[in-house]
Amino acid sequence: MALAICVGLVIAIWGANPALAQSLNLNLGGDAGGDGSTTSRIIQLVGLLTVLSLAPGLLIMVTSFTRVVVVLSILRHALATQTAPPNMVITSLALFITFFIMAPTFEQAWDNGLAPLIAEDITEEEAFPLIVEPFRVFMLAHVRAKDLDLFMSFNKETVSDPSEVSIQALIPAFMISELRRAFEIGFLIFLPFVVIDMVIASVLMSMGMMMLPPMMLAMPFKLIFFVLVDGWYLIVGSLLSSYGGGPGGG
Repeated sequence: MALAICVGLVIAIWGANPALAQSLNLNLGGDAGGDGSTTSRIIQLVGLLTVLSLAPGLLIMVTSFTRVVVVLSILRHALATQTAPPNMVITSLALFITFFIMAPTFEQAWDNGLAPLIAEDITEEEAFPLIVEPFRVFMLAHVRAKDLDLFMSFNKETVSDPSEVSIQALIPAFMISELRRAFEIGFLIFLPFVVIDMVIASVLMSMGMMMLPPMMLAMPFKLIFFVLVDGWYLIVGSLLSSYGGGPGGG
């Protein structure tokens, strides 16, 4: 239930049309003179703030953001450019790539659950499963069976249909699957830059210039190599293709 609320809030903010805006009334307790009303309101307010603060994190957990941001971070380390691109640029690019990849999922969640809920055609209890279902389908399509079995065994789950897997087991299994895939892509990214480092280090040693840091001399060659092969196009294209989109995806 908490997951559905958080995901719904994020999708509503991202995809809501201004014409759908409605007034929001929040009741945090009973009458002011009732016994325990202050404590009740404080507890409910803390709960509301907790849900709102967890919403961005939950969005990250159930989307492609984990894989994208890890790959981009590994790329920066492979280039040895320290803080270029800066963290804000890396995170922003990862977010926009994530929105692009997840657009069909967001649209399904909006059309099937949030839009009818805002129109008051269905209740909250009916809307939450409809909102979560597109994310469940996305995660099941990209989770590794071995990772899913790990959490299901600890949770003592036995299901006849993969769609019946609980969210508690599916989300962590999906995340470690995404991390594994991100490190696989990162390994392939690192290889050509390691070769450049080795070549530069060998040349410096053969010239007797062992006091000159190879990393400093290798960085310009890494940058020009990355530009010449159109690195950003290749990296982003590979990420899109890994989810079944982009050039060569399927």
